[in-house]
Amino acid sequence: MQRILRKIFKVGKITEPLGKAEQTIDVLGPKLDRVVKKRFQGSLAIRQVDAGSCNACELEIHAMNNPYYDLERFGVHFVASPRHADLLLVTGPVSHNMEIALKMTYDAVPNPKLVIAAGDCAVCGGEFGRTYATVGSVSQVIPVDVLIHGCPPTPTDLIQGILMAVGLPE
Repeated sequence: MQRILRKIFKVGKITEPLGKAEQTIDVLGPKLDRVVKKRFQGSLAIRQVDAGSCNACELEIHAMNNPYYDLERFGVHFVASPRHADLLLVTGPVSHNMEIALKMTYDAVPNPKLVIAAGDCAVCGGEFGRTYATVGSVSQVIPVDVLIHGCPPTPTDLIQGILMAVGLPE
Protein backbone atom coordinates (compact mmCIF):
# COMPACT_ATOMS: atom_id res chain seq x y z
CA MET A 1 0.00 0.00 0.00
CA GLN A 2 2.81 2.41 0.87
CA ARG A 3 4.52 1.63 -2.40
CA ILE A 4 1.40 2.60 -4.35
CA LEU A 5 1.00 5.83 -2.37
CA ARG A 6 4.65 6.78 -2.99
CA LYS A 7 4.17 6.16 -6.70
CA ILE A 8 1.03 8.34 -6.73
CA PHE A 9 2.82 11.22 -4.99
CA LYS A 10 5.89 10.83 -7.18
CA VAL A 11 3.96 10.87 -10.49
CA GLY A 12 1.54 13.62 -9.49
CA LYS A 13 -1.56 14.66 -11.39
CA ILE A 14 -1.57 13.50 -14.97
CA THR A 15 -5.14 14.36 -15.97
CA GLU A 16 -5.92 17.25 -18.28
CA PRO A 17 -7.62 20.29 -16.80
CA LEU A 18 -11.23 20.79 -17.80
CA GLY A 19 -11.63 23.22 -20.67
CA LYS A 20 -13.63 26.38 -20.24
CA ALA A 21 -16.71 26.43 -22.47
CA GLU A 22 -17.04 29.50 -24.68
CA GLN A 23 -20.68 29.96 -23.84
CA THR A 24 -22.65 27.99 -21.33
CA ILE A 25 -26.33 27.20 -21.22
CA ASP A 26 -26.74 30.17 -18.86
CA VAL A 27 -25.79 32.49 -21.74
CA LEU A 28 -27.27 30.57 -24.68
CA GLY A 29 -30.55 29.61 -23.02
CA PRO A 30 -32.00 33.09 -22.51
CA LYS A 31 -31.00 34.08 -26.07
CA LEU A 32 -32.73 31.01 -27.46
CA ASP A 33 -35.77 31.65 -25.27
CA ARG A 34 -36.12 35.23 -26.58
CA VAL A 35 -35.84 34.19 -30.24
CA VAL A 36 -38.27 31.28 -29.84
CA LYS A 37 -40.84 33.48 -28.10
CA LYS A 38 -40.53 36.20 -30.72
CA ARG A 39 -40.38 34.14 -33.91
CA PHE A 40 -42.24 30.94 -33.00
CA GLN A 41 -44.78 32.19 -30.45
CA GLY A 42 -42.94 30.39 -27.66
CA SER A 43 -42.70 26.90 -29.15
CA LEU A 44 -40.04 25.59 -31.55
CA ALA A 45 -40.75 22.07 -32.80
CA ILE A 46 -37.80 20.00 -34.05
CA ARG A 47 -38.00 16.81 -36.09
CA GLN A 48 -34.77 14.85 -35.85
CA VAL A 49 -33.81 12.48 -38.69
CA ASP A 50 -31.03 9.91 -38.49
CA ALA A 51 -29.97 9.48 -42.11
CA GLY A 52 -27.46 6.72 -41.35
CA SER A 53 -25.26 7.83 -38.46
CA CYS A 54 -23.37 5.87 -35.81
CA ASN A 55 -25.70 7.34 -33.12
CA ALA A 56 -23.04 9.44 -31.39
CA CYS A 57 -24.81 12.62 -32.52
CA GLU A 58 -28.13 11.25 -31.29
CA LEU A 59 -26.64 10.74 -27.82
CA GLU A 60 -25.62 14.41 -27.76
CA ILE A 61 -29.08 15.42 -29.00
CA HIS A 62 -30.64 13.40 -26.17
CA ALA A 63 -28.28 15.18 -23.76
CA MET A 64 -29.91 18.49 -24.73
CA ASN A 65 -33.01 17.24 -22.95
CA ASN A 66 -31.26 16.19 -19.74
CA PRO A 67 -31.72 18.26 -16.55
CA TYR A 68 -28.55 20.30 -17.17
CA TYR A 69 -29.49 21.67 -20.61
CA ASP A 70 -33.29 21.11 -20.48
CA LEU A 71 -34.32 22.67 -23.79
CA GLU A 72 -37.99 22.30 -22.92
CA ARG A 73 -37.72 25.26 -20.53
CA PHE A 74 -36.79 27.46 -23.51
CA GLY A 75 -39.76 26.32 -25.59
CA VAL A 76 -37.83 23.83 -27.73
CA HIS A 77 -39.25 20.33 -28.10
CA PHE A 78 -38.94 17.35 -30.43
CA VAL A 79 -41.91 16.09 -32.43
CA ALA A 80 -42.64 12.76 -34.10
CA SER A 81 -44.19 14.14 -37.28
CA PRO A 82 -42.45 16.43 -39.77
CA ARG A 83 -45.84 18.06 -40.39
CA HIS A 84 -45.63 19.58 -36.90
CA ALA A 85 -41.98 20.63 -37.18
CA ASP A 86 -40.47 24.07 -37.60
CA LEU A 87 -36.92 22.77 -37.92
CA LEU A 88 -35.40 19.60 -39.35
CA LEU A 89 -32.27 18.34 -37.55
CA VAL A 90 -30.43 15.75 -39.67
CA THR A 91 -27.52 13.57 -38.53
CA GLY A 92 -25.34 11.07 -40.35
CA PRO A 93 -24.27 10.64 -43.95
CA VAL A 94 -27.30 10.05 -46.12
CA SER A 95 -27.46 6.37 -46.99
CA HIS A 96 -29.06 5.31 -50.27
CA ASN A 97 -31.88 3.71 -48.29
CA MET A 98 -32.64 7.00 -46.49
CA GLU A 99 -32.37 9.37 -49.47
CA ILE A 100 -36.03 9.19 -50.52
CA ALA A 101 -37.25 9.15 -46.90
CA LEU A 102 -35.22 12.29 -46.16
CA LYS A 103 -36.65 14.07 -49.22
CA MET A 104 -40.19 13.06 -48.21
CA THR A 105 -39.59 14.27 -44.65
CA TYR A 106 -38.23 17.58 -45.96
CA ASP A 107 -41.27 18.00 -48.22
CA ALA A 108 -43.62 17.29 -45.30
CA VAL A 109 -42.17 20.11 -43.16
CA PRO A 110 -44.32 23.24 -43.57
CA ASN A 111 -42.79 26.46 -44.92
CA PRO A 112 -40.66 28.28 -43.90
CA LYS A 113 -38.34 25.28 -43.55
CA LEU A 114 -35.20 25.35 -41.45
CA VAL A 115 -32.66 22.55 -41.84
CA ILE A 116 -29.60 21.83 -39.71
CA ALA A 117 -26.96 19.26 -40.66
CA ALA A 118 -25.43 18.16 -37.34
CA GLY A 119 -22.11 16.34 -37.08
CA ASP A 120 -19.26 15.85 -39.52
CA CYS A 121 -21.02 12.96 -41.25
CA ALA A 122 -24.04 15.13 -42.09
CA VAL A 123 -21.85 18.10 -43.05
CA CYS A 124 -19.35 16.40 -45.38
CA GLY A 125 -19.82 12.64 -45.15
CA GLY A 126 -17.36 12.34 -42.26
CA GLU A 127 -15.44 9.12 -41.98
CA PHE A 128 -17.93 7.43 -44.28
CA GLY A 129 -17.41 9.96 -47.06
CA ARG A 130 -19.05 8.99 -50.30
CA THR A 131 -19.09 5.22 -50.51
CA TYR A 132 -21.20 2.61 -52.26
CA ALA A 133 -23.65 2.79 -49.34
CA THR A 134 -23.97 6.57 -48.97
CA VAL A 135 -25.03 9.51 -51.08
CA GLY A 136 -22.76 11.76 -49.01
CA SER A 137 -23.62 14.89 -47.05
CA VAL A 138 -27.14 16.11 -46.31
CA SER A 139 -26.65 19.16 -48.56
CA GLN A 140 -26.43 16.84 -51.57
CA VAL A 141 -30.02 15.73 -50.93
CA ILE A 142 -31.87 18.72 -49.41
CA PRO A 143 -31.03 22.42 -48.87
CA VAL A 144 -29.27 23.07 -45.56
CA ASP A 145 -29.37 26.35 -43.59
CA VAL A 146 -26.84 25.65 -40.82
CA LEU A 147 -23.88 23.25 -40.60
CA ILE A 148 -22.72 22.08 -37.17
CA HIS A 149 -19.26 20.51 -37.24
CA GLY A 150 -17.98 18.00 -34.68
CA CYS A 151 -17.80 14.28 -34.25
CA PRO A 152 -20.05 14.36 -32.35
CA PRO A 153 -20.95 18.01 -31.73
CA THR A 154 -21.47 18.85 -28.06
CA PRO A 155 -24.91 19.83 -26.77
CA THR A 156 -23.61 23.41 -26.51
CA ASP A 157 -22.60 23.32 -30.19
CA LEU A 158 -26.02 21.96 -31.11
CA ILE A 159 -27.78 24.70 -29.13
CA GLN A 160 -25.60 27.34 -30.82
CA GLY A 161 -26.54 25.84 -34.20
CA ILE A 162 -30.24 25.93 -33.35
CA LEU A 163 -29.84 29.54 -32.24
CA MET A 164 -28.12 30.36 -35.56
CA ALA A 165 -30.91 28.66 -37.53
CA VAL A 166 -33.82 30.33 -35.73
CA GLY A 167 -32.05 33.68 -35.80
CA LEU A 168 -31.95 33.61 -39.61
CA PRO A 169 -34.27 36.08 -41.34
CA GLU A 170 -37.45 34.51 -42.71
